[in-house]
Amino acid sequence: MNAYDFKVTAQDGSEVSLSDYKGKVLLIVNTATGCGFTPHYTQLQELYDECKDKGLEILDFPCNQFGEQAPGSDEEIYTFCTGRFGITFPQFSKVDVIGDGAIPLYKWIEENTSFDGFGFGPMSLVMNGVAKKMDKDFKKNGAIKWNFTKILIDREGNIIGRFEPTVSMKKVADAVKAAL
Repeated sequence: MNAYDFKVTAQDGSEVSLSDYKGKVLLIVNTATGCGFTPHYTQLQELYDECKDKGLEILDFPCNQFGEQAPGSDEEIYTFCTGRFGITFPQFSKVDVIGDGAIPLYKWIEENTSFDGFGFGPMSLVMNGVAKKMDKDFKKNGAIKWNFTKILIDREGNIIGRFEPTVSMKKVADAVKAAL
């Protein structure tokens, strides 16, 4: 099984098969419009502008499960992201990425990635505290911990990287460029 085996719902409600992206490098991101990491949208768009012609697709999955930081409708979220950040990469319908209601794509991601920590520094300490409140065993499972977790998929549909929101976008960009 790989990423191409999944179907997701587009922002406009239509069904999209991830097999439509065969041969592309994918960066799958769960996002929120009211999160402290929301400025990542600017860096994601810059990366997309730089690398889309080389085979990169960024797939944006809004999620309201972490701090209820994406409360709007699909249309409101899309309008915010295109208006404020000028995003041009595909945005999908709002989804659950953890728990019983998680979409199959994210259940697969959880089963096939591990959480390697939030790194070091003040924001990492904050995120450890937040994650522990949500899941006492958060360090022992592959569940998504917060908004703007990024999953890197190679051109064959396999997971090759996971980046927590505290990882620098430079490190993410370097990994994407290496995969291209």
